[in-house]
Amino acid sequence: MMTCAEAFQSYALRSLGYGERALPQGDISLCEQVVLIGSGMIWNVYLGLVALAFGFFFAVALALGKASSRRMIRKPSEWFIFLFRGSPLFIQFFMAYEAFVMLPRLGVEFEVFGIAIEAETRWLARAWLGALIVLFCNTSAYAAEIFHGALRSVPRGDLEAADAYGLSGWKKFRRITFPTTMRLAWPAYTNEAIFLFQSTALVFFSSFPAIQQGGDALYYASYFADRTFNPFIPYPIVALYFIALTLVVITVFGAINRRLNRHLPGDQRPRLRFRPNLIR
Repeated sequence: MMTCAEAFQSYALRSLGYGERALPQGDISLCEQVVLIGSGMIWNVYLGLVALAFGFFFAVALALGKASSRRMIRKPSEWFIFLFRGSPLFIQFFMAYEAFVMLPRLGVEFEVFGIAIEAETRWLARAWLGALIVLFCNTSAYAAEIFHGALRSVPRGDLEAADAYGLSGWKKFRRITFPTTMRLAWPAYTNEAIFLFQSTALVFFSSFPAIQQGGDALYYASYFADRTFNPFIPYPIVALYFIALTLVVITVFGAINRRLNRHLPGDQRPRLRFRPNLIR
């Protein structure tokens, strides 16, 4: 049986393809479970961070599109938001996986300067990208609705003051509208970020395959539960990792919230409240 130091050296980066290739057999220690599940958490953090980073900018664009007076811009934004908010995330994973699997069979060919090129699409069926696309679209839709509500709640007095100072167009949006929108939306957006990281656990159940046994946290927890016939050790370890991740998100987003509201008196600054979604 490995010591904790040996387990960390062998399995800390196993989910990325580094270290011992064979999973533990026989007597499995608690350290091996903690280290391997923590290694799998690297993928959960990756999926959450990338989807959150790119989804933020797309959500802002969707919110502005939904608030647009032009029907050609407003309607596609509304349809996108409705589609991904109106359907369960778990179903979105399955539908996306089936669609991505069908792409190689159908073949994607196009011509560039008369040269026929066949696009490789099999990588879309991998969890690191296929599941990431689903998470990106889902969080963009939910965040866009949050930002749109905050955009409509910007005090008219702030906008009138900006007009009085001669601000208009992009300068008005950058200095007044966008910062105020973020201040109003940030507490709700924090809860969306927390739920996004927790949603990465669904990737394990959604058909997206692990590459060379390098899956996420639940992949290793399921392996240990099957090998030891005791699910009451690996799954609580996963829960503790996600609780720790949630605390990190609350800390980081809380610091950003304080930065956004630094001009307000302490008793008037909005406080972050964690409100988990029971149904998504």
